[in-house]
Amino acid sequence: MSAPSPAPILPVSLAANPKLSSWVKLVGDGRVAISPGKVEIGQGIVTALAQIAADELDVDIGRIEMIRASTAASPNEGVTSGSLSIQQSGRALRHACAEVRQRFLTAASERLGVDASLLEIDDGTISGPGNVRTSYWELAGGVSLDHDANASATAKIVAKRTVAGHPVQRIDIPDKVFARARFIHDCPLPDLLHGRVLRPDISGARLIALDETATRAVPGLVAIVRDGGFSGVVADSEVAAEAALKALRKGATWSAGEPLPDENDLAGFLKSQPVETTVIDVRTTAATPKLARTLRRQYIRPYIAHASIAPSCAMARWDGDRVHVWTHSQGVYLLRADLVIVLKLPPENMVVEHMEGAGCYGHNAADDVALDAVLLAKAAGGRPVRVQWSRYDEMSHAPFGAAMAIEIEADLDADNEIVGWRHAIWSNGHAARPGRAAQPALLAATEITNPYPRMISTNPPAANGGGGDRNSVPLYDLPAWTVTSHRLLTMQVRTSALRTLGGQGNVFAIESLLDEVATLRGEDPIAFRLRHLRDERAKDVIRAAARRAQWKPQKQAGIGHGVGFARYKNMGAYCAAIAEIEGTEDIRVKRLTLAVDVGEAINPDGVINQIEGGAIQATSWVLKERVHFDRTRVTSTSWTDYPILTFSEVPMVDVEIVQRPEIEPVGAGEAAHGPVTAAIANAVYDCLGVRVRDLPITRDKIIAAMELAS
Repeated sequence: MSAPSPAPILPVSLAANPKLSSWVKLVGDGRVAISPGKVEIGQGIVTALAQIAADELDVDIGRIEMIRASTAASPNEGVTSGSLSIQQSGRALRHACAEVRQRFLTAASERLGVDASLLEIDDGTISGPGNVRTSYWELAGGVSLDHDANASATAKIVAKRTVAGHPVQRIDIPDKVFARARFIHDCPLPDLLHGRVLRPDISGARLIALDETATRAVPGLVAIVRDGGFSGVVADSEVAAEAALKALRKGATWSAGEPLPDENDLAGFLKSQPVETTVIDVRTTAATPKLARTLRRQYIRPYIAHASIAPSCAMARWDGDRVHVWTHSQGVYLLRADLVIVLKLPPENMVVEHMEGAGCYGHNAADDVALDAVLLAKAAGGRPVRVQWSRYDEMSHAPFGAAMAIEIEADLDADNEIVGWRHAIWSNGHAARPGRAAQPALLAATEITNPYPRMISTNPPAANGGGGDRNSVPLYDLPAWTVTSHRLLTMQVRTSALRTLGGQGNVFAIESLLDEVATLRGEDPIAFRLRHLRDERAKDVIRAAARRAQWKPQKQAGIGHGVGFARYKNMGAYCAAIAEIEGTEDIRVKRLTLAVDVGEAINPDGVINQIEGGAIQATSWVLKERVHFDRTRVTSTSWTDYPILTFSEVPMVDVEIVQRPEIEPVGAGEAAHGPVTAAIANAVYDCLGVRVRDLPITRDKIIAAMELAS
């Protein structure tokens, strides 16, 4: 007798927010309002989710109105991160819309006297034999969606989907192109005031005295706010706010700061700190390896800034003891959780509403500036206050992506085959987002009269992909390994989530050493990888990238080629990258060829956009980006001191999607960074015969590596 089929279960986001009306509403003028809990941060998610809804409801995508996330009405889907929006929100929305569709078919069957199985839906019009017809909107008054979803609804099979799986123009782009107020930076609320916050130049310094005399004479000043070490100004214009802040800074007296580590010895610093050690994974073999040699290599990733093109911005308004906040935070509910701790308000007294910002790659300052705006708005007499950080603020005080020191030891036999592997990571934690702890993770919360301690960053659990250990367990079929993570229990440099968390650093290290072993064996690096992989999807993306790049081109002086591969989080999208670089003067990435497998690609154009964007950002990280500091302060506070890739330096990026429409979709936003990083590093070796293991790969690093090798 065969075992019974498992009972159907709801997608995780729908199980947490089961009310159908919180996801879908029929609007009277022939539109459908879709309200996901995930937010648009430039990744095109509102378009992909609209495609899913349009497919399941059988309506034209032009009828779909995507509602911005808000704690007032939207489902609580936590935070938009980890390339999980399609996995979580997409699955929930697909199921919810399928059930909504079924409810309307049942209602139409009763009204029209036709069996539901004989009814069809075309752009919201429901018709059947004898030319009988009705529509979602005619039936809406009699069909309540204030019901919890049940697990019995069935979404369309792939063959019946006509919108998902096809390229669709981004629905958020027209507003941005035509300068409509879609970005929070451009939103003109009535009676808007402007705020600025005073913060120290010296790391860890606290405000101990403040002479406000000169500031009070600034024209346009509305208020000076002081709460312990937190201070700022509110004014009737941005010009006045900047002038008032400048005057306030001159009257400030600060305590001594806290020393920062030696920027030029990050590995030494990371290894010298108290740590929490976790064994991430162990594989053993009964065979006794015949050890001939051990390769010991160290790889370093520096602190990296988010470096969003526009600084963080927020608006807040008080109405008695109620607060409304507009933010480009990635998690409106999580931000609200921290705000209510600081303000000692009940959650129902606060609405946190998402608006799009100008770029976000993790936990940047979007949450910090929201608390700044709330604290300053207290003094605004009920008028909204807009606070925008300066470039200096953004590059000094926002959380950074954590530095990493990674040591790998590869035991080789006499044929240079790998018989043992030990991978150890030293790094700050990679997550200190709001809403995750009993204490707030917001900057101003550490500055007020009764300050909260600075949160020490932790790592997400392995079930969520890990943090510093993300992608550290080899996907390759090696006989034995031990993977260990050492998370720092100190945090002289403030760190939190940056795109890929530890994935970029670990893939860089693993793929670099694999390439080195392949070179020792005289084996083609792609053939070497394929020989050590069992997962056919992994092999397919490597083969697809190799075929598209015509691997391996004939050797040319000054040109190098390299390959990198990973499966994001070891459970998400598969991605392989091949880099072509020019190394005659500085390193220049000429071309990146990538293949990606995300399962079902809801919007293929969107997938390609995400892979292109990740590849270009990874190129910038590899060649240029590094937070600089002396022992007292961050010094990379401008684009001059923290250069990013310019348009003239952007490589050609060619992406192939390995279509898997029968497989549940996963996200693409962070899949490219590790493979591209490794591919560029391996291409540098192919070009120059030297391996740089300390990012970024600059002229000075190459010279140092050459001198070390000579």
